[in-house]
Amino acid sequence: MTTLGSEFAMLLLVSGNWHTLNRLEQELDKLCENGDLAVSIKKTDAKPVEEDRMPYAVDIVALDQQGIVFNLANFFASRDIEIADVATRAYAAAHTGAAMFAVQMAINVPSTIHVSQLREEFLDLCDRLNLDAILEPVKS
Repeated sequence: MTTLGSEFAMLLLVSGNWHTLNRLEQELDKLCENGDLAVSIKKTDAKPVEEDRMPYAVDIVALDQQGIVFNLANFFASRDIEIADVATRAYAAAHTGAAMFAVQMAINVPSTIHVSQLREEFLDLCDRLNLDAILEPVKS
């Protein structure tokens, strides 16, 4: 969210079936009628799959700490690895009640990257950040 003087701008990505999205659009139009809210809608299509990329799954569990998602995204972006999907969850550990954080990512690794080197660099990052992580290929 960014502040524009006394106004706010927010970007939201929404997905769903046609009926639900149509209903959301109608309700947003109603909210905009008094002029206090402006909504801009852009409909998109699914991104085509690049054939020279290999799908991998990333699973991470750690004590909740600031910057986990940022550091992961930065690591993959700096290597031209596409992040196709991210899901996060904060929860309390079962026995200790410690604040925990879990991240699941779907990434697409260019075929030019040596997976063994990527795995080693990724696990080094996770060791530095004290993250328990798995990087494994997605089996079709």
